[in-house]
Amino acid sequence: MKLQSFLHGGAPAWGIRQDEHVLLMTAHWPDMSSALAAGPDRLARAAREPGAVLEAAGLQWLPPVVAPHKILCVGLNYGRHVIEAGRELPKHPSVFARYADSLVGHEQPVWRPRVSEKLDFEAELAVVIGRGGRHIPAERALEHVAGYTCMAENSVRDFQKHNAQVTPGKNFERSGALGPWLVTADELPDPAELRVRSYLNGELMQDGALSDLIFSIPTLIAYISTFTPLAAGDVIATGTPEGVGATRQPPRFLRDGDVFEVDIPGVGRLVNPVIDEPQQNKAEQ
Repeated sequence: MKLQSFLHGGAPAWGIRQDEHVLLMTAHWPDMSSALAAGPDRLARAAREPGAVLEAAGLQWLPPVVAPHKILCVGLNYGRHVIEAGRELPKHPSVFARYADSLVGHEQPVWRPRVSEKLDFEAELAVVIGRGGRHIPAERALEHVAGYTCMAENSVRDFQKHNAQVTPGKNFERSGALGPWLVTADELPDPAELRVRSYLNGELMQDGALSDLIFSIPTLIAYISTFTPLAAGDVIATGTPEGVGATRQPPRFLRDGDVFEVDIPGVGRLVNPVIDEPQQNKAEQ
């Protein structure tokens, strides 16, 4: 199944994508995280019941999980990306947090921050947790996965490198994206076979295989759940492959008018235009 979040009647809603229609599911669970917590069997039963059907065209996309408890991202997790960055292979995953308001949905504009000229692109596969837990063993970790989605886990490079902590460069408002939908785990029994590609204005920028991950998805879930409990709807971004803008000669950063796409065959294609941050956004009004 493909689970999609969107605005409906001015409020966040979610449903099951069916070709060019969406089966509205908010009568069963108010949000996707609640549905994921209920488990795949209950979700499948609810999907077979009659309900309101919406035209997909014209819906304003939201990130699949609108307000996850945790968004945890992993840096330098592709071997080839570590090499292009001139770094040593890490002994442990490098994990940092991202805030929900730093991400937009499919087709929504990503903001290039007014204080930086170095908004870099990063295509990633994101894992969404279904069954939560703590101290999850790696050999059971995929049982805790609800599904997968695409992430533009972009970085504001100068702010990222102000000090050893990358948090400022990873959390500018609307600087990244998540979507277009969540593909349930039953459709992707072996995510290690996936490829992550990115395109900037139609030009291929990144093309990496999940088999190049230094720390696999089960390893990441086991490691992260060692220090924090995971809950349904939590998002884990698995890292970006080689080809980011900062390592190119000359460097290539996102600009107003660009279109950045994350393409993961079997998962989806996330497309976002890039615009300059408005001089006065609603947070300042």
